[in-house]
Amino acid sequence: MKYVLVTGGVVSGLGKGVTASSIGLILKACGLRVTSIKIDPYLNTDAGTMSPFEHGEVFVLDDGGEVDLDLGNYERFLDIKLTRDNNITTGKIYQSVIDKERKGDYLGKTVQVVPHITDAIQEWIERVAVIPVDGEDSPADVCVIELGGTIGDIESMPFIEALGQFSYRVGAGNFCLIHVSLVPVLNVVGEQKTKPTQHSVRGLRSLGLAPNILACRSTMGLDDNVKEKLSRFCHVPIDNIISLHDVSNIWRVPLILRDQKAHESILRVLNLKGVAREPVFGEWTSRTELCDRLHEPVRVAMVGKYTGLSDSYLSVLKALLHSSVACRRKLFVDWVPASDLEDETAIENPENYRTAWNLLKGADAILVPGGFGDRGVEGKILAAKYARENRIPFLGICLGMQIAVIDYARSILGLQHANSTEFDPNTQNPCVIFMPEGSKTHMGGTMRLGSRRTYFQVKDSKSAKLYGNRSFVDERHRHRYEVNPDMVQQFEDAGLSFTGKDKSGRRMEIVELPNHPYFIGVQFHPEFKSRPGKPSAVFLGLIAAACGQLESLLKKGGVAMNRGFSNGTSGEKLHRNGNATNLSNGSLDGIYSNGNGIHV
Repeated sequence: MKYVLVTGGVVSGLGKGVTASSIGLILKACGLRVTSIKIDPYLNTDAGTMSPFEHGEVFVLDDGGEVDLDLGNYERFLDIKLTRDNNITTGKIYQSVIDKERKGDYLGKTVQVVPHITDAIQEWIERVAVIPVDGEDSPADVCVIELGGTIGDIESMPFIEALGQFSYRVGAGNFCLIHVSLVPVLNVVGEQKTKPTQHSVRGLRSLGLAPNILACRSTMGLDDNVKEKLSRFCHVPIDNIISLHDVSNIWRVPLILRDQKAHESILRVLNLKGVAREPVFGEWTSRTELCDRLHEPVRVAMVGKYTGLSDSYLSVLKALLHSSVACRRKLFVDWVPASDLEDETAIENPENYRTAWNLLKGADAILVPGGFGDRGVEGKILAAKYARENRIPFLGICLGMQIAVIDYARSILGLQHANSTEFDPNTQNPCVIFMPEGSKTHMGGTMRLGSRRTYFQVKDSKSAKLYGNRSFVDERHRHRYEVNPDMVQQFEDAGLSFTGKDKSGRRMEIVELPNHPYFIGVQFHPEFKSRPGKPSAVFLGLIAAACGQLESLLKKGGVAMNRGFSNGTSGEKLHRNGNATNLSNGSLDGIYSNGNGIHV
């Protein structure tokens, strides 16, 4: 097994996740099999209990793992399926060591950070690195490890020590350290400054790790004299200094790595020069060029609670991008804070109220993503009602499906106070209820999580056709509440169709309005399995409906039609008001926005 470690210096948010994903992709393009591990030094056991404002979206894996959003980048770029153990946290490591101590595995010993914690980290890496993630039976050739945070953080010190020991254990020809750093340009001077990177590398060396390759983030490509200076002071060969400058589309990042022959530097360090081929990108390049050429717009209103931070909906944005590229449209996302649609805002802040409703009314499609808590719920219900009454293409995900059902209960069934017990525990008409197997005392890992099977009930429904007329589909879930099964017949008698259910037939998974151009709600999170070249079926349906292509798509067999690009690779980028943003953590490529909620 060969290991590539990606660390970051100077500042956080440089794009280590995109860099690690791109490195994995270029190695895959060289014919190697790749797996990934993300190390997060926080004390949480996993990302499941964090607010999206704290750490971006919680990405959910097939096995139910609630993990850092960078694992979503890895899955999309490499088209692999990771496990919860591919995300290492300080909480997981300490918990495993303390559990061993309680069982008596260290009987008689004083349990310490060194060697017990550091050994546990190394053992975890070695164990997880050999788990196949690409459908094959044997281990991958290369494991790309991303260390979260910035060199010098107190919380990451045990991991730095463990990785220093690990690099010595596996040997120089099996370990490559790539350090991602910042080369800023001061407007006053106008030149690229190397001192921050010099200090970052010095700090890395003082902790026992020496970089083999420097990946330097900058607005423009590095000047030759800057590379020479970095090589001299950081003791890195000039051929191993890579420029990661801003690009129009982060699908281009693996291509600029290839153009600078980064793969040759990595393969040389890992003694793989005679094993790997020259990188072959093919469809990846075609998709990247297509994304930059698109000009005909499709506008989607994203009605959510966490619109102040776009990373909160990162996978949703990626899924929209994958679908818009497949439909040959340039994606524009209008962020609509759900609470701004409510009547209270009309009184307290009329300008925000008008702006929100103008964005909603100007959209080609409306999407209500998942979320928790009651803030903005009434606004989401109003958005679903507007889409239903005005025949605007609508997709509701998780909570988005539940609020669509609540709107139907109030508007069509006449149950004025219908609600979810999440928001009104004493409601007389509970059309969304707490799942019986859920826990009300423990929050972490107690939801209905991971891949679950949905069986189609109506063969000629839009959702069934979009999924290629299959009898069932496996999608990832993350929820505590569900549509009340005792009210399903009442809804269906009134024209609402539950076209997908679980195996028992009691849990509603997909809801549709048959006489609407496109009105679908799903209890699962289809965004987590969307890939470049293989977009999610219901997202593809939404974008196709928004730009008049749905009928043609359904006739061609839904997702089966969308195989013009296969996922030979993947990537992404965002623009604010049409201007290219930096390659930052969770940057959103090819997506244009009204400026709300963009975080770079």
